[in-house]
Amino acid sequence: MFSPSFSPQLRRVGCVVAMAAALSAGTAAAAESASDYPSRPIHLVSGFAPGGATDVVARLLGRQLTEVLKVPVVVDNKPGAAGNIGAGYVARSDPDGYTMYLTNAVVSMPSLFRDLQYDIHKDFAPLSLIGYAPLVLIANPKSPVKSVKGLLDYARQHEGKLDYGSGGVGSINHMAMELLITMTGIKLSHIPYKGGAPATAAVMSGEVPIAISSIPEVVGQAKQGTLVPVAVSTKTRNPALPNVPTIAESGVPGYESSSWYGILVPAATPKPIQDKIAGALVACLHSKELRDALSAQGIVPADKGGEEEFRKYIDSEIAKWAKVIEEEHIVAQ
Repeated sequence: MFSPSFSPQLRRVGCVVAMAAALSAGTAAAAESASDYPSRPIHLVSGFAPGGATDVVARLLGRQLTEVLKVPVVVDNKPGAAGNIGAGYVARSDPDGYTMYLTNAVVSMPSLFRDLQYDIHKDFAPLSLIGYAPLVLIANPKSPVKSVKGLLDYARQHEGKLDYGSGGVGSINHMAMELLITMTGIKLSHIPYKGGAPATAAVMSGEVPIAISSIPEVVGQAKQGTLVPVAVSTKTRNPALPNVPTIAESGVPGYESSSWYGILVPAATPKPIQDKIAGALVACLHSKELRDALSAQGIVPADKGGEEEFRKYIDSEIAKWAKVIEEEHIVAQ
């Protein structure tokens, strides 16, 4: 039987043609899937416990995304390891646009953990910032801390004997307190919890005397008097707590830190689907309903989104907190 033979050059041309055809087919499939997307419920993963600030934002955003995308957006809480469990879960999820991550914590992880289950740059595609949430130094009403000066004085008189709670090692409220420690030279003992809500509850119960929490977690309790809002973390006072001074104006000039929220999806998610989700997020951020709901929680909605802007912001945050982690010799527990 006759068997044709081909030159090496022709075989290489054939391979190139086949690869091009495969890529073309993949692009067409992605475009087709994007045109049909979404056709079933979407999971919006929060890496923290229900009731915390990230959970609050996830539910507000999920409600608005449901209206824009016309499918249910279900909040899926996967707390633990300062958001690492949720982030790792999403990084390993199918890159089909049906699992996304609401993040505010991964920026400290590359400097803290050498054995992460994900790479923030390689495993995720950043789609959009959602908003910024000022933090607030809080105290139990029966604690000796009534002001920033009171905190500094007490900490210096009782070196290393004043505990503070956080949402876990590497969480933004942990990093914010460590920044305060770096700038003032005081020594405090860290008690990590599985999220900002449990840490705030620990302050209310007196289990720990102080913490730095996100404003959405404490506004209601502050009004009820079950905890004391001592000072906010931003340069200016927050409308949700207008009578609460800033940490900077209370004796630590230059202090500033803030929580923030953004959406990540697995990096291999087809670009047409990424673009569709990003467009939906922009539509949500233009919604008066969502902006008013976020503002009522003390959260400043992002003016605009965009992958490049968000990626640069993540990089700047990683660098900022890496310096604090190095100076305070913070290690994962």
